[in-house]
Amino acid sequence: MANILNLMPELDPEEMNYIQTLVKDMPDQEAQRFVHIYRSRRKDSQIVLITALIGLVGVAGVHRFLLGQIGMGLLYFFTGGLCAVGTIIDAINYKRLAFEYNVKEAQRVIYMMQY
Repeated sequence: MANILNLMPELDPEEMNYIQTLVKDMPDQEAQRFVHIYRSRRKDSQIVLITALIGLVGVAGVHRFLLGQIGMGLLYFFTGGLCAVGTIIDAINYKRLAFEYNVKEAQRVIYMMQY
């Protein structure tokens, strides 16, 4: 049973709890493999915040492209971040956006490891 705190100390508590439930039944070697793959795919919430703030003064929608939301990224790009309102809301909710992306990536890694 792997302790995710030892393997990935950089995680937020909410994300750490979620990842710990995913790897709790894995052998240590498989958990380390998961961590190696997941760490390369996850997005840090601070990067999401910085790219959202760049959207207020520069190119809007960069954070949505970073999160794999191409359609929303294009919408933000062509509308100036929905007249900056959408970008401001995303800058406030940056942790939720990063957490939702990371949950999806963790599920993809688990699925990939099973097959």
